[in-house]
Amino acid sequence: MANTDDRLQQGLKALREGNAAEAEAQLQAITTEGAAPASTWLALAFARVNLGQGDGALSAVDQALALEPRNLRALLFKADHLDRMGQARTAQSFYQGALRVASGLQQVPPDIGQGLKRAQDSCDRQAAHYEDYLLEKLEAAGYRSGEHARFAESLDIACGKRDIQLQQPTRYYFPGLPQRAFYPREDFSWVSALEAQTAVIREELLALMRDGEHFEPYLEADPNRPTLNVSSNLGSMNWAACYLWREGTLVEEIAAQCPATMAALEQVPLCLIPGQMPGVLFSRLAPGARIEPHYGAVNSRLICHLPLIVPPNCGELRVGNHSKSWREGELLIFDDSMEHEAANPSSRDRIVLLFDIWRPELDPGERHWISQMLQAVKEYPEA
Repeated sequence: MANTDDRLQQGLKALREGNAAEAEAQLQAITTEGAAPASTWLALAFARVNLGQGDGALSAVDQALALEPRNLRALLFKADHLDRMGQARTAQSFYQGALRVASGLQQVPPDIGQGLKRAQDSCDRQAAHYEDYLLEKLEAAGYRSGEHARFAESLDIACGKRDIQLQQPTRYYFPGLPQRAFYPREDFSWVSALEAQTAVIREELLALMRDGEHFEPYLEADPNRPTLNVSSNLGSMNWAACYLWREGTLVEEIAAQCPATMAALEQVPLCLIPGQMPGVLFSRLAPGARIEPHYGAVNSRLICHLPLIVPPNCGELRVGNHSKSWREGELLIFDDSMEHEAANPSSRDRIVLLFDIWRPELDPGERHWISQMLQAVKEYPEA
């Protein structure tokens, strides 16, 4: 009587030579003799599918997946087999599972690479079909594209066209705050007065720029921390800053040269936390520069941009799933604890007055204790 290794070699040889019946007999014998590995069950599934035994092939690949749920060949086999059996919707979950497993791998064998391409193509077709189906049903019920912006975003997420975008601050998270990328400037009573001062603020900026000595890289390495930031802007003047307030401390030399700017900010609810916030600065993005996607430190504040110099075609600010262009004199207010990025594809500098304000949803008591807690964190002794 042939031992297990002999049966396996005979079965695999028969499978390669197209003798599915002999392969099925040898591999089936191995599985009935004892604990067969996932690879044997998968080979048996291939033999059975070549014999037209659809249900038997499905039973064999299920045994392989029970032993190795992340086996890429088994996942792809089951997806392909279900697709051939007319169960396209169920097949998608196994195609998607294979793609998720493969996303964590640096290299895959060529046969698996072909299967993953097939999986991606199938998922793309199914996603387009699903989106068309949903839109047809919704439009039949009276829905019109472009209406109800939040619902439209939810539909894009449901169809896999956008990701779920949530606050992910790198330092401190305050629960229960709305997940809003941009805030309407009309919601803030102080905005119109600030915007009215755009021209005089710009003049003070231009005077500073004539000196040519006040800007520095926005991102700088800290010798007391590991340099894990891989941004191309680290230490670069492509993204540069001139500070009026820095980490909660007034930069008196610059503030003295910008009296109109300082006066315009007096009615703004700046996020005041001694030694930490606000940051108030002229932020310059050079031609061709890009700010990579990143998250801000805390979600208890909002970031404001008052655009001062905006050349044509200077790109957009993306926050979460939403993008807005800068318009000179029109404030942008956004939550930087959501993923955001910006670029300046134009041929000139883009410069904004950047500052942070308290989230309007926080009451005075919450603001007080957030400030106290963040100060205590910073004062925590080394030993």
